[in-house]
Amino acid sequence: MAQHPPNNRPHDFTGGLSRREAGDFTTDRRVLLLVGMSIIVGTAGAFAAWCLVSLIALVTNVIWFGEIGIQPASLAAVPRSLWVVLVPPLGGLVIGLMARFGSEKIRGHGIPEAIEAILIGGSRMSPKVAVLKPLSSAISIGTGGPFGAEGPIIMTGGAIGSLFAQFFHMSAAERKTLLVAGAAAGMTAIFGSPIAAVMLAVELLLFEWKPRSFIPVAVAACVSICWRPLLFGTGPLFPTHFQVILPWWGIFACAAMGIISGLQSGLLTTLLYRIEDLFEALPIHWMWWPMLGGLVIGLGGLIEPRAMGVGYDIIDGLLNNRLLAPAVMSILLVKTVIWLFALSSGTSGGVLAPLLIFGGALGWLVGLVMPGNDPGFWALLGMAAMMGGTMRAPLTGTFFAMEITGDVSTLVPLLAATVVAYAVTVLLLRRSILTEKIARRGQHITREYGVDPFELSRAREIMISDVDTLPVAMTVGEACDFFASQQKTHRIYPVVDATGRLAGVVSRADALLWQGNPDLASQTLAENVTDDSVPVGHPDDTVAFIADLMLSTGDGRIPIVDPASGKLCGLIARKDLLRLRSSYRSAELDRRPYLTAGARSKSR
Repeated sequence: MAQHPPNNRPHDFTGGLSRREAGDFTTDRRVLLLVGMSIIVGTAGAFAAWCLVSLIALVTNVIWFGEIGIQPASLAAVPRSLWVVLVPPLGGLVIGLMARFGSEKIRGHGIPEAIEAILIGGSRMSPKVAVLKPLSSAISIGTGGPFGAEGPIIMTGGAIGSLFAQFFHMSAAERKTLLVAGAAAGMTAIFGSPIAAVMLAVELLLFEWKPRSFIPVAVAACVSICWRPLLFGTGPLFPTHFQVILPWWGIFACAAMGIISGLQSGLLTTLLYRIEDLFEALPIHWMWWPMLGGLVIGLGGLIEPRAMGVGYDIIDGLLNNRLLAPAVMSILLVKTVIWLFALSSGTSGGVLAPLLIFGGALGWLVGLVMPGNDPGFWALLGMAAMMGGTMRAPLTGTFFAMEITGDVSTLVPLLAATVVAYAVTVLLLRRSILTEKIARRGQHITREYGVDPFELSRAREIMISDVDTLPVAMTVGEACDFFASQQKTHRIYPVVDATGRLAGVVSRADALLWQGNPDLASQTLAENVTDDSVPVGHPDDTVAFIADLMLSTGDGRIPIVDPASGKLCGLIARKDLLRLRSSYRSAELDRRPYLTAGARSKSR
């Protein structure tokens, strides 16, 4: 390899990478900058949540009661009339027009779109989404849509964090952190659930668990909960305390509730996308679909007006046993039908509040025959299990149910029901209600976290110690003959001096180049190679660093040298990386027993 000019500095082969000493985390002081920015994003997310909730209330009061105000209103008092049938389709038409001529990103319930922006769009959202998503959701919910505000606020808060980050020099990973911080802040403000919001970020949005992202998101949630008394009031959203004493087998009853909710979740998810397929088969533009979904909402509203809208009053009634069994059954059936058709039509609205009602209503009905003599307790378990199983976020469901009621005593039953529901949906369905939509757009998502084997292993563990080398005293002519005479030569050979110190590398391409210059034939390799031109690793470098070094240089063979003496210790090729991957795959698939009857008898 030709020698560099004397005054040329060694090339930075790492592409900006830097070696680090072995440690638990890769996070550096730049996280402090993200923390400072997350305070701003958390504040903005909290106020955005207030604006969205107020806008929903304003549309609801104007459309249904002819009043201008931002006080929350229940649609249970809406009289059955032709107006009930006409309003939801008109709202759906407006949303279809906004999506067609504004931004198609406003369609759907928000969380899949946020995941797409994170994984595919470099965590970049447009200003259109930040404005149109809350506006379209307010129209959808305010005109009777059976949705919640959490999905839209996750999308809106995420857009605020993303837009703020785009004003600065930040990586996609850092933009993702602020996007998710805004989403968590919005959810915290609405439900008063900072722990569940952070867990939602970890289980659904971050696709990692690193201090770099976890700390700023947690800070944003804490900032948002500090603003909540000013914006929404204090205390849990549905304050409840259960005096339930379960028998010794009560934990199995909680698990049974999880199985029931898991089956309910699987059925709803399957029906949702079957109905969406029916909309796809319609011979009309998707712009008109929300209007058709609105027609189903209106017809359902004639049967059960309480099924329209967010339905927080229904959740409160289930938890505190203020509803009768026929009403619970009616709400469950009607709201399920109108929600399935409305969401499949591509309108704008969240899924969390409806999932709570579906799981809570079924849990309440099941609770009539469960121990404890309190259907509201089983309604809470059904809510958490439905949420955790459907969204594939069991910890989020557990902490969310605990935070919205303020009853810590329910933690263990909640965990049992939610984890079982999670297990049922994982085994029954390949994808969740959130990822199925993304998969239908051609993007596959893996929701499992694990330690990167490349980060866990060191170069010394996989390097080849017995390396074929060339001496610095070899002439260029001899090197050319060597490459020409060998049938199976490596593409690159390290060049070492008498002490074993790396002097450079020679490749077959160098030999071909030298063959065209006879004047170099008598020169030694020492005169034509330099270690400044060689990307090298150290024995204690992570394999991930070596892999990144290969990517940034395009070299498939990286010499490993002792950092103190410069002596060649070994060499890592691409096939060594694959061998490491193979060893970790074997750890997943190798199921042989190590303790057998024969082994026990020998030990005696």
